[in-house]
Amino acid sequence: MDEEFWHNKWKTNDIGFHNDRVHPLLAKHWNALNKADGSRVFLPLCGKTVDIAWLLSQGHQIVGVELSEVAIQHLFHDLNVVPKIQDIGKLIHYHTENIDIYVGDIFEVSTDVIGSVDAIYDRAALVALPLEMRKRYSAHIQVITKTAPQLLICFEYDQ
Repeated sequence: MDEEFWHNKWKTNDIGFHNDRVHPLLAKHWNALNKADGSRVFLPLCGKTVDIAWLLSQGHQIVGVELSEVAIQHLFHDLNVVPKIQDIGKLIHYHTENIDIYVGDIFEVSTDVIGSVDAIYDRAALVALPLEMRKRYSAHIQVITKTAPQLLICFEYDQ
């Protein structure tokens, strides 16, 4: 994965992949996971998705990972909350009530860092990664979340 590519995307605001509305497939299929209020939902490569605000409004807690600190600064600004920020090894932890976001490489994240999660919501992390990295990513997500139920939204395209 070319980290500079993604840092540049956020730095230059070239984020055509970002949606200004809740993903319709999230709203349509979330209840299939049957998660109670207060469930911790893991969002890998979360960016500043508005899906986080939607999940919070449904009574869930959020734990996410994002490579770009710019994206996370925008996320908290958009949510109109001021997080506590601290370094945790190679990661930066942004925390506020019901939200824990870790800035850094997804492969630096462990169960010890994120804690237990009840569900995974992957809106496009899988397809954002190079083809050769996807199996490693999928295996890593399963390990760090202890195979929590997952809602995966992706698309097929000619690579």
